[in-house]
Amino acid sequence: MSIDAYRWLMTAPQEPMVKREFLASAGPGEVVVEVAGCGVCHTDLGYYYDGVRTNQPLPLALGHEISGYVVETGPGASSWKGKAVIVPAVLPCGECDLCQRGLTTICRAQKMPGNDIEGGFASHIVVPARGLCLVDEQRLAKAGLQLWQVSVVADALTTPYQAVRRAGVTPGSVAVVIGAGGVGGYCVQVANAFGAKVLAIDVDDRKLEAIAQYGAAKTLNSRGLDAKQIKQAAQAFAKEQGLRSTEWFIFECSGTPAGQQTAWNLLVHGATLSVVGFTMDKVDVRLSNLMAYDARAIGNWGCPPEQYPAALELVLDGKVQVAPFVEPHPLADINSIFAAVHRHEIRARVVLQPR
Repeated sequence: MSIDAYRWLMTAPQEPMVKREFLASAGPGEVVVEVAGCGVCHTDLGYYYDGVRTNQPLPLALGHEISGYVVETGPGASSWKGKAVIVPAVLPCGECDLCQRGLTTICRAQKMPGNDIEGGFASHIVVPARGLCLVDEQRLAKAGLQLWQVSVVADALTTPYQAVRRAGVTPGSVAVVIGAGGVGGYCVQVANAFGAKVLAIDVDDRKLEAIAQYGAAKTLNSRGLDAKQIKQAAQAFAKEQGLRSTEWFIFECSGTPAGQQTAWNLLVHGATLSVVGFTMDKVDVRLSNLMAYDARAIGNWGCPPEQYPAALELVLDGKVQVAPFVEPHPLADINSIFAAVHRHEIRARVVLQPR
């Protein structure tokens, strides 16, 4: 069965996106998801404004933070019919050698909505059923949330969740998060949920004020501070908390050269540096610092679908708050919303709703 649907297509960088109708139908192992909400991510802006290329040639519907209802299923996926789901931002094939060895985030056949396949800025999206994250609507309602609000779990939450988990954050450790808005704000909350004391660093007082209520033990506006002053502030924070001056967990979430440089300069003995934010720009670093500090640096690309339920559990248990940080807008306003987000006129994570 095919479903009348539409999507908003990016035809070229910075050209107005256009609405196009299509028939949504599920093939073997696939489902059709009626989109409840799709978040606008920094990566989407990168495709649209900064010349970052999508893997699938344009025209293409962007959007990879998707939640919705399964309204149609293909052969082998009938058990998903009618379910509320979150669509993982990166869908591994599940069959290759990498997937079989648990290395799903580097699966070479992975599909990312809005990059490899049509994305979620649409009324409906066709995706593989493998890896979908089931949402318990009763628990969602009990938590005071609606399905559209947890669309951001698909990337803004699960990516830092995976970073915190992989880094090995433990109770009583020091976590420093650079970039406290969007992904960074959720990183602060997740690190706090894992038991770390979190220092949140940003250049925007409004972001710092917001996250101070949700997991940051202390905030620091680094505007005007040099590398030495920032590190001294972090050392003072660790001392105030009665925690180690070594083995810090540093999360670069700003996706800016300045943020990446700050993260690198914060290396201490035994530190773990996790790169979560993305930028096309380059920074100059002395790699020997990793050797001298016996430290490590980890890249983070998405999150394995099997980790999504645990990340969602933090939300349903109230350990991570999403409602204060998301804002709904009509999908029909996508062009004006992209422009407003790009100009930093909207502070919250925008979720576009078809209905």
